[in-house]
Amino acid sequence: MAEQIEQRYQTIQFLSDLLHSGQDTEFIESFESLHDFEMAQVYADLPEQFRSVAWRLLSIDILARVFDNLDIDEVDIVKLLQELPPQRGVLVLQEMYADNEADLLQEMPARLVATYLSLMSKSEADTVRKLIDYDEQTAGSLMSTEYLAVEEELHVDEVMRLVKKQALAAESISYVYVLDLQERLAGVISLRDLLTHSDNLAVSEITNDRIISVKAGDDQEDVAQIVADYNFLSIPVTDDENRLLGVITVDDIVDVIDEEAVEDYSGLAAVNVSQINDTPWHSAIKRIPWLIALLVLGMATATLISSYDQLVQQASILAAFISLITGTAGNAGTQALALAVRRIAVGSDNSGWKNFFSEILAGIIVGMATGFSVFVIVAIWKHNSILGFAVGLAMTMAIIVANLAGYLIPVLIDKMGFDPAVASGPFITTLSDLTSVLIYFNVAQLFISHFVGR
Repeated sequence: MAEQIEQRYQTIQFLSDLLHSGQDTEFIESFESLHDFEMAQVYADLPEQFRSVAWRLLSIDILARVFDNLDIDEVDIVKLLQELPPQRGVLVLQEMYADNEADLLQEMPARLVATYLSLMSKSEADTVRKLIDYDEQTAGSLMSTEYLAVEEELHVDEVMRLVKKQALAAESISYVYVLDLQERLAGVISLRDLLTHSDNLAVSEITNDRIISVKAGDDQEDVAQIVADYNFLSIPVTDDENRLLGVITVDDIVDVIDEEAVEDYSGLAAVNVSQINDTPWHSAIKRIPWLIALLVLGMATATLISSYDQLVQQASILAAFISLITGTAGNAGTQALALAVRRIAVGSDNSGWKNFFSEILAGIIVGMATGFSVFVIVAIWKHNSILGFAVGLAMTMAIIVANLAGYLIPVLIDKMGFDPAVASGPFITTLSDLTSVLIYFNVAQLFISHFVGR
């Protein structure tokens, strides 16, 4: 990775030198020889004074490829587009794939969207408006309207001619979708099928009519799971009458998987990890609210501990095991949380009750194994088996409770219609601290007369 970054900086410096010295032709040739992803990264990182020269030299097609490959979450893509005059900017938008165009427009203020739409042709503007209207994180917001579709009465040679004619405009040509006379999705043909069958064969004879499709309102995470399960390169999006609205390609699915992973990890860490290049100030501002909230919950734990001052004064050795029990219980709760969030995200073959009882059993096994280990260590270390038993029993109970909390809280949050990832790791850990301290001191109180003074 470090080597790639260094190579990119060298490329930026080389291209900047070409622009600075007025070697326009050499710049165009060098820039266009880059991979599409590299073009996007290099263009975004060029100093602004050189970008103002670059967009004048580059064709609309190349600029569209640049903006198609820019990551909205990492680059201020709207600012980059605004560096172009509106008339040139709208040409770039129209050359982009429709789903990427819609994503870019959704990042803009309404006034700017209206400006670009007013400069587009009516048909283009209507298409984009439909895509913008779909809710974020749904299949409709991901789909592209550039796909290959043919009528079912055509023959293989006719379809191949259409593929060659439309290939440049389509975002993906891996599949050709077959429509019936009512323009409903009747089936799909892979490019391999077209290449391996006779030219005079009717496409209806090689059409796969077992279609896996999604609706425009389906959640993007569910769509990503289907594509992953079936190893599709693209998947069709249909309306309630099975009319083809668009297709979602695997590159968009990869973005969804990355987005969902970042979202889940952000929840587990209680911090937004998508913006890795934030300034120290913005990074701190995002972390402080959660930390303050957790601090308040942590104060409840501190207050609880202080209420057992007399117990600790009777047996000061109890203080030595507080962090051991709270830390281990917190870790167990975080493990259960991560597993529960994953089950919710990808689905589980087991019923909810089966997962519940499975988690209870797992908590009991983990708790007993850990509790027994602590019992042996403390009994040998302090030469006091009663103290070891008390600490081990408290550890067992604390882990079982933390395990259950780690499983139940995200499940309940999901049932309420919220993202289960908000049940963050730090929150579960802090909550486990509270319950484990309560369990520990109550168990210790039961056995204190047996190990004090021994």
